[in-house]
Amino acid sequence: MPSLVTPVMPPGVLSMSAQPTLRIDGNLVLRPWLLSDAAAVTRVFQDPSIQHWHLRRADSEDEAREWIKQWRGSWEDETACHWAVVDASNNKVLGRVSLQSIVTVGGQAAISYWTAPETRGKGVCSRAVARVSRWALEEVGFNRLELGHSTENVASCRIAEKTGFALEGVRRRALLHADGWHDMHLHARVHES
Repeated sequence: MPSLVTPVMPPGVLSMSAQPTLRIDGNLVLRPWLLSDAAAVTRVFQDPSIQHWHLRRADSEDEAREWIKQWRGSWEDETACHWAVVDASNNKVLGRVSLQSIVTVGGQAAISYWTAPETRGKGVCSRAVARVSRWALEEVGFNRLELGHSTENVASCRIAEKTGFALEGVRRRALLHADGWHDMHLHARVHES
């Protein structure tokens, strides 16, 4: 069936090249995940705050390695892009930022993130979100990035605001967390022509 629109992002726009490493500044780098990062992922997902705001937990390094394999494979499938946020001096995992639910025809994706407990409050997450957003909207050609978080997650809302994601509304009872249904803020950034 012929399409009536030209895709915003042609097939292969991601998978025809290796996933890039993105430098944020002198001490932060976004790089593709490595299987050797499994211990760091497992450790972070033991944190009660991570478990509160996420829908899954990692109970073992084997499970974390399976996640990392999926994250790496999603680049080739052009369904998502996942980066480890690392300290440039020692390669320590400080967090994660990703573009998920990619729709190349419309040039759309949802951005998500987390940071290790010891990293919070230091601007690491907002700098990573800003860098991936700039890469997606200005370098690759995405048209729209959405950011969703529980209305109760004040820290996530601050990150959205700091990184230029405008609040577009509230999705009522949109996501079931372990403690029940959560209303979700919907923020977005669009490519400015």
